[in-house]
Amino acid sequence: MQIGRPEGTTRVLGRSQGYLGLPIRDETINCSVGGPETPAVTTAWIPTPDEVAAIVAGAPIHVRILGTVHPPIMVSIGEPPVA
Repeated sequence: MQIGRPEGTTRVLGRSQGYLGLPIRDETINCSVGGPETPAVTTAWIPTPDEVAAIVAGAPIHVRILGTVHPPIMVSIGEPPVA
């Protein structure tokens, strides 16, 4: 997966720790557990053509969280890029 840049990016995380840098969009969502105005961040990931083929063939999408505790997350599909 290639790191994308979500529309409305508000900051980039991780660069000062030596990572490539992860553009994020700070936002609030209406969460069924956390309630309205729950703080969230959104990242964007762009699959390579080989990864798209693997997904179409039924391969799972893995999410790796660094550390020993898994925070609540949501995975969704964004809008296709405009040509």
